[in-house]
Amino acid sequence: MSESVRVMLVDDHPVYRDGLAALLGSLPGVEVAGTAGDGLEAVERARELQPDVVVMDVQMPRLDGIEATRRIVADSPHIGVVVLTMAEQDQTLFAAMRAGARGYLLKGANQAEILRAITAVAQGEAIFGPAVARRVTEFFAGTPAPDGDPFPQLTAREREILALVAAGRSNPQIAAELYLSPKTVRNNVSNIFAKLHVADRAEAIVQARTAGLG
Repeated sequence: MSESVRVMLVDDHPVYRDGLAALLGSLPGVEVAGTAGDGLEAVERARELQPDVVVMDVQMPRLDGIEATRRIVADSPHIGVVVLTMAEQDQTLFAAMRAGARGYLLKGANQAEILRAITAVAQGEAIFGPAVARRVTEFFAGTPAPDGDPFPQLTAREREILALVAAGRSNPQIAAELYLSPKTVRNNVSNIFAKLHVADRAEAIVQARTAGLG
């Protein structure tokens, strides 16, 4: 690329954040446009600075990186987000993808991997670290295509929540796993019950498991 990629770094650990800023700032083709210490600040700074790429941590105070990513992408779709985190759980990975992140690396990625991810995302590509890419491939390879949607009356979000209900998750657990508010989960569960014409959670679980969910 002829021009430098403008990058904003978001991490609540100042030592790590400053170290990464120094590292990236020393690389050709990268300009560190700014930093933020939590998700809420990240949303505000991204709106102000309009970087090409945001390198985003997940676990942060005030606003987590998943919701920050969702807000940044909604506000400025041209900004690419690369999640750089210690979180290896599949639910965090797929929550980041749903939020609009185009890259996902685990902390510990080397300088070349980080630079490659930033450059690729700045060019509109999606990229994942080797370990993450393998898990994405395994996930989809192990998920058979359904013959038909057993619950066409449900929205995609409602089907996602129903699958977690069928797996035995409580509302607070679903809220944490999908990075939703408890009220949003409660409302979706109520809608699911109404659309499935069931009286309670137990009946919903029976229907969902009969259809192969959970």
